[in-house]
Amino acid sequence: MQTILVAGAGKSSIYLIKYLLSHAPRNKWKVIVADGDKSAVADKINNNAFAEGAEIDVTSERERQELVKKADIVVSLMPPHLHSYLAKDCLQFKKNLITSSYISADIQEMDKHVKDAGLMFMCEMGLDPGIDHMTASQIIHSIQRVASVITSFKSYCGGLVAPEYDNNPWHYKFSWNPKNIVSAGVGGAAYLSNGKEIEIPYDKIFTNNKRVKVDGVGSLAYYANRDSLRYLDLYDIPEIKSFMRATLRHPQFCKGWNALIALGLTGENDAFDTGGHTNMSWCKNASGYNNGIPFPEYLQQKLELEKEDKIIHMLEWLGLFEEMALPAGKCSSAQILLSILLNKWKMEPAEKDMVVMQHEVEYTHKDHKIKVTNSMNLRGENSYHSAMAKTVGLPMGILARMTLNKKLNPAPVGVHIPNMPSVYRPVLTELQHHGISFKDEVV
Repeated sequence: MQTILVAGAGKSSIYLIKYLLSHAPRNKWKVIVADGDKSAVADKINNNAFAEGAEIDVTSERERQELVKKADIVVSLMPPHLHSYLAKDCLQFKKNLITSSYISADIQEMDKHVKDAGLMFMCEMGLDPGIDHMTASQIIHSIQRVASVITSFKSYCGGLVAPEYDNNPWHYKFSWNPKNIVSAGVGGAAYLSNGKEIEIPYDKIFTNNKRVKVDGVGSLAYYANRDSLRYLDLYDIPEIKSFMRATLRHPQFCKGWNALIALGLTGENDAFDTGGHTNMSWCKNASGYNNGIPFPEYLQQKLELEKEDKIIHMLEWLGLFEEMALPAGKCSSAQILLSILLNKWKMEPAEKDMVVMQHEVEYTHKDHKIKVTNSMNLRGENSYHSAMAKTVGLPMGILARMTLNKKLNPAPVGVHIPNMPSVYRPVLTELQHHGISFKDEVV
């Protein structure tokens, strides 16, 4: 009997675990689901005969290694900073590893040792990063096969609330890890535009965002996502003049989040003793309020807004002007903001999310300029069976099954992202059977 260790039983794990358990009887698998939250584990495995739950502290070497030793493959949905613990164990005990997170510097440094051990550490195997890499590579390779020169590649992805449940002024609700939303853009971004490398600092990420028309949705705003430049070599597109990976949001969200940054409400490195303080007093403190005019008027002046600008209403809707007591403790502004947003942006059980992804590729073939738009739009069933969980979890589950059944030809060795045909072809084909498909428009 082969054993799969799934580390992490959070929001995005439901489809991953469900997929593995659906294939467990036929393949004679045992699926161990480990998390620090015992109730989350029990909820996901639901007394399945082929599943085993484990409540662990992933930072505990003894608890962690006891499970890794049992596994034939490890699939991690843990927060990004915890993957390296599992990666070191996988290298020590010679286990393949799949994660949904960006390749960290410490995991990248393991590449030679992972290759020498004949192992596969497949990172960025979720939605974005993940499905974006696979579909992008499929498009790029198909264009390169006909001796065409790619001049521009732009990839957009967003996890949004389905239109029928879009009922707040921010046009947003949490469908995945809320902490990642609050920290989005903190490291700034970099991309290529008309042959020039562009760097954007955090405080400019959400300023004057451009828009793109997204199939089936309409006009959305986008902001550059992290460092796009690091993917130029991985995508093997040396002639390209413009290259960007970007995140999609409704335009009003970007304007509102830009205001939160400008007011100092997203800081991760400050410290605020919340004892005896309220939403309003924290907001005043963080934003530098120190005069007698009404607070909304102060914010209007500080943000240089017109009197009737919607942003003041958006801030008020969040409860920032309320005398509501903050949880006691010493917190960063980002932590305080997150505690407020968890209530305001919560999805109700019956509500649905939506995942949209779109690639825009321009290339030259025999002196003809061609543009391909490749797009996907998927809606969730409800807040539990979300589109986000489906698109993050299924690619990992499919790759785990293929790896255990030795269906990868050739099987990647080393630390990778899923940009090779032996991975993206079968994974994308199977994703179509689960309703995750793309359509092309060529002009």
